[in-house]
Amino acid sequence: MSANAEVTSALTTALTTALQLTATWPVDHVSAAALVLPIGGEPAPTATAATGDTGRVYRLASISKPLAAWATLIAVEEGLVSLDDPIGQPGCTLRHLLAHAGGYPFDGPDPISAPGKRRIYSNTGIELAADAVATAAAMPFVQYLAEAVFQPLGMASSELRGSPAHQVWSTVDDLVRFCVELAQPRLLSASTAAMATAPSFPGIAGVVPGVGSFRDCAWGLGLEIRGDKRPHWMGTANSPDAFGHFGGAGTLLWVDLGAVHERAVACVALTDRSFDEWADTALKVWPELSDAVVAAARSGVATVAGAPRIADTGLPGAG
Repeated sequence: MSANAEVTSALTTALTTALQLTATWPVDHVSAAALVLPIGGEPAPTATAATGDTGRVYRLASISKPLAAWATLIAVEEGLVSLDDPIGQPGCTLRHLLAHAGGYPFDGPDPISAPGKRRIYSNTGIELAADAVATAAAMPFVQYLAEAVFQPLGMASSELRGSPAHQVWSTVDDLVRFCVELAQPRLLSASTAAMATAPSFPGIAGVVPGVGSFRDCAWGLGLEIRGDKRPHWMGTANSPDAFGHFGGAGTLLWVDLGAVHERAVACVALTDRSFDEWADTALKVWPELSDAVVAAARSGVATVAGAPRIADTGLPGAG
């Protein structure tokens, strides 16, 4: 077996073991995947593991926001809109809206803060951003999202059925394709993708709904940044640069470019149980899964390099 094949096999085995944690979740259905991808131009193996029915369609809830934001950034690169375009209340721009810094409430048209002062998680902000794209493109946002993101990435089972902030339905298979795009962007330039996945308006305080309030509530453009938030729905093994989103439908997605040397690690888990119904448990088992996936990615590479075997890493089911 070649070195690359050995690494791929070791990674797949370790990731599969990590995903077994989802079997204990108190939900009727769960589908999940974890993957390891190369960063940059250096050749490196790619490994993917999955559990559950990865073709099952779930409501993503707020994982819809990164998808809508990615489409909006494509519109920026196409010249349809600019991140500095004024939208909504005085001083508010498209950039503010995508970063939850526009001063708009969770839902509702009336601002509750000046732009750029607080991180106020807002469905309204994402909806205003999508409306701006739809107007500039002279087509409904549902069509723009499909043509800009879903179709080129082969996300054939994904569909926007209402608000772009929380009403996309999709599958694990499709979201794995989106994770690859986030890690190795081809629909956006590298510079725009890097801007989307780095903190915008850094240092402002805010709330991650259902998780907690933070003095520095780091957020990119449509994507939450892990930062130094404690507690958090990602794991303690995730790097501060990890980015992603979770959804009120009991869903999560993250990509981490800093947890494993020269590799990106990603995880998707979709369930059919509302987050509010099992929030305390979710905020325990989601970080456990995230930590296990990162540990699996590290151990799968180290195994072939002669470092400790998977069974020595403390992963659930190891040894």
